[in-house]
Amino acid sequence: MERKALITTDQKAKGIAFIILAAFGFSMMSTFVKLAGDSIPPFQKAFFRNAFAFIFIGCIMLKNKVSFKPRKDCVKDLIFRSLFGSIGIVCNFYAVDKLLLSDANMLNKLSPFFAIVFSIFLLREKPTLVQIAGVLTALAGSALVIKPSLQNPQLFASLIGLAGGMCAGCAYTFVRKLGQQGENSSLIIFFFSAFSCLMCVPFIVFDHSPMTIIQVVYMILAGVFACVGQYGITKAYFYAPAKEISVYDYSQILFAAAIGFFVFDQIPDLLSVVGYVLICVAGIGMFYYKKKQKTII
Repeated sequence: MERKALITTDQKAKGIAFIILAAFGFSMMSTFVKLAGDSIPPFQKAFFRNAFAFIFIGCIMLKNKVSFKPRKDCVKDLIFRSLFGSIGIVCNFYAVDKLLLSDANMLNKLSPFFAIVFSIFLLREKPTLVQIAGVLTALAGSALVIKPSLQNPQLFASLIGLAGGMCAGCAYTFVRKLGQQGENSSLIIFFFSAFSCLMCVPFIVFDHSPMTIIQVVYMILAGVFACVGQYGITKAYFYAPAKEISVYDYSQILFAAAIGFFVFDQIPDLLSVVGYVLICVAGIGMFYYKKKQKTII
């Protein structure tokens, strides 16, 4: 019995370590996207990010002999997952270019709350009062980050960042639906990466920005760290279930705030900090609520 508990504790520790690695990877991805400068269009940046993921996951699928052919009943949902996921990445990259790094990352972290909303329509799930309270608290926090006022010069960029979190939430809901249908998780990532690259091509053709050598290096590093993040998430949930470790994903906000301060000399204002706290409290509260519910069941 003690041996079993020891193994469980060890697996949970590995899961926590990998999800923190994923948070660091995605924070570094955002950092290099921002360092590349806003002269490069978001679609061009998204192409680089997804091209690396396409190659990375494709190699893993070949190694593990995973089929590249999707289930017939999953094709429509794969397309919707990929469409909303691609729009979410483009919006997030636009926000990263225009906002404080921590603000952009925080708005993207609204995706789990939007997933609750979209699950009502896509999965026919009825939210509990606790979930509704969590969504409303997170939205209140986002309002403090966005500061909806015509006097706010970054209002448009903030709303784009909010739209990115919303699209990501919709995409994750389709991922859950695909998981319930039995589609392979690696194929879902591969299909999304391929779709996103193809979607970006027309925009790059008509709105392409020549890149300097250092910008190319930054975008390569952004792609590499995106793969680190994806690898970390995959390994984390291999070792431990989401109910045990997902709360540690909020460490990405700490990484983003630290990088924003030391690399970009950015300090979020008091309203943004209060907004961060509200969103994190809502997320952590939802985490413990789900954990308690599953323990009772």
